[in-house]
Amino acid sequence: MIRLELPYPPSVNRYYRNVGFKTLISREGRAYRITVCSILRRAGVKPMDGKLAVGLDLYPPDRRIRDVDNAQKAPLDALQHGGMFGNDNQIKKLLTVMRETVVPGGKVIICILPLDPSTVKDIEHEIAS
Repeated sequence: MIRLELPYPPSVNRYYRNVGFKTLISREGRAYRITVCSILRRAGVKPMDGKLAVGLDLYPPDRRIRDVDNAQKAPLDALQHGGMFGNDNQIKKLLTVMRETVVPGGKVIICILPLDPSTVKDIEHEIAS
């Protein structure tokens, strides 16, 4: 299992910008990618193959109301861009938790592990527990 601490990501609402007929990653999104790539280099992570399970623990920077799904895109794309895995379509199980604890500046604790099909539980069981 790989465990990393990343900065709190920009919302998907701020991650992209429309310029004419093109949709581009915003300046904020590109800065986030650069930061994550630097963290991956310092951690010396190697690319992971096969199916993956990913957990995101989101610690927001303040008490504003946030949609948990808006915080998934930027870190997963940045991890792919940084070489953690070849493509984020390798992620077959994703659990994201928005924590109540506010952390100045915010942070994301991310855990990535190979997905062992024998340990995958039914999604309804996962939600209930």
